[in-house]
Amino acid sequence: MPKITIPEHGSFEVEQGQRLVNALQAHGVNLGHRCGGYARCTTCRVEFIDGEPEIISRAEQDKLKASELSGEVRLACQILVEEDMTLKPLMMVEEMGWSDPGPPPEETVTPLPDWIENSLDGA
Repeated sequence: MPKITIPEHGSFEVEQGQRLVNALQAHGVNLGHRCGGYARCTTCRVEFIDGEPEIISRAEQDKLKASELSGEVRLACQILVEEDMTLKPLMMVEEMGWSDPGPPPEETVTPLPDWIENSLDGA
């Protein structure tokens, strides 16, 4: 089982193929996901320290480009946990002053992902 490490929260194992946003929430990491996990809002931002996936959904890529966040962050709602990763969640419920993280995301990546190679240059 892959291991997620968050320096401030420790490490935990998750089922391979689980959606990152759901894995974090299941382990008490209160990351925002205000749009419910549809790659519309960018509140589920994470910064990878190690283990960033080499693929990205076209929806995530398009949203990051439109928000001028390409190459800086990734969206937890669009990532499947396939391997060990170390990351920093960026928009925590408590820090943002929200009463809840947002609507519960579905178990699978939505919208239906069109996976493409992740361009690390932010282009």
